[in-house]
Amino acid sequence: MDVTIYHNPACGTSRNTLDLIRHAGSEPTIIEYLETPPTREQLATMIANAGLTIRQAIREKGTPYAELGLDNPDLTDDQLLDAMLKDPILINRPFVITPMGTRLARPSEAVLDILPAHAFNGPFTKEDGERVLDDEGKRIV
Repeated sequence: MDVTIYHNPACGTSRNTLDLIRHAGSEPTIIEYLETPPTREQLATMIANAGLTIRQAIREKGTPYAELGLDNPDLTDDQLLDAMLKDPILINRPFVITPMGTRLARPSEAVLDILPAHAFNGPFTKEDGERVLDDEGKRIV
């Protein structure tokens, strides 16, 4: 399966998502978006395809969000996209694109919605010890 992840290796959620993709038997195209940010068109398309607003795709924690005044409700989507492209740390992560859809994988198990369920064989546990898949590879709710 063709899978692309916009990844930050310093982020536990992003690492867990990458591990889940690999657990499904796919080796994704990995784009470290802090080094290689998406284009404006790619970013806007990912956000729209994930069913999010531009505001929902902005990362606040650990970013200059507040210092840049991005919490101002009068800012337009274009202004918010400009800020995200200027400073990619503002792009929430990880975005994952597969033929089954696009997701902002927060939490990481959101990626399961766009991976084939039959691809999982056996359990999966996140870095923090939380079990996501049971011994049969079925999602734990």
